[in-house]
Amino acid sequence: MLTEELKNEAEPIIEAIYNDTFIQGLIHENIEADAIIHYLKADSLYLKEFAKLYAVLIAKTNSRETVEYLLGQMEFLLEGESEAHAVLSQAVGMTYEEITDEGVWYPSADHYIKHMYFNALTRENIAFTLSAMVPCPYVYRRLAEKVMARHTFEADHPYRGWFEFYARDMDDTLDVMQTIIDNEAEKMSEDDLRQIKRNFMESTEHERRFFNMAATKERWMEVGTHV
Repeated sequence: MLTEELKNEAEPIIEAIYNDTFIQGLIHENIEADAIIHYLKADSLYLKEFAKLYAVLIAKTNSRETVEYLLGQMEFLLEGESEAHAVLSQAVGMTYEEITDEGVWYPSADHYIKHMYFNALTRENIAFTLSAMVPCPYVYRRLAEKVMARHTFEADHPYRGWFEFYARDMDDTLDVMQTIIDNEAEKMSEDDLRQIKRNFMESTEHERRFFNMAATKERWMEVGTHV
């Protein structure tokens, strides 16, 4: 299946993300609080737009089953990831609401979400947009799997719950997205298949840039712009 091929190709990037500063910082409890705050400020806006992308896709499908799935994903994004966010917020001694009262579009997050919107607004077949979206839950699930398999956390480890959340709550989301992409891929031209593959791999790299954006506390360079 196409998505299995793509996941294999993406594995080296995901392994690199695992070894990068952000994930290693969570594992070893030596990540800066400002990096977590930076991540949450960007992620709060990113997830809102991710949910809106599902709304855009609803208008592009005639399948009742797919519409129900998309609506469920919107609800999950707007409410379901609060547990994971609470883990990080608690670790830095703030509430999620305090941290995300003013979200910020840093360069890497801005580029990432526009990559998805480009597909949503220029392609009628939802597989193109889903191929740009699915690396997000997939990367989180694979990172959590790697971490939980390679490390044993004490009960009071401040970030244990973050990894546990993504290790257990991604399968249903991934199964449906992958099935839609694989089914649509069977009817696609070679040019379209190349674009699907490119979308997937670009988004996987965007995921790495997103975590690194937080670790380096990336900002816009222009004076007065998101300072």
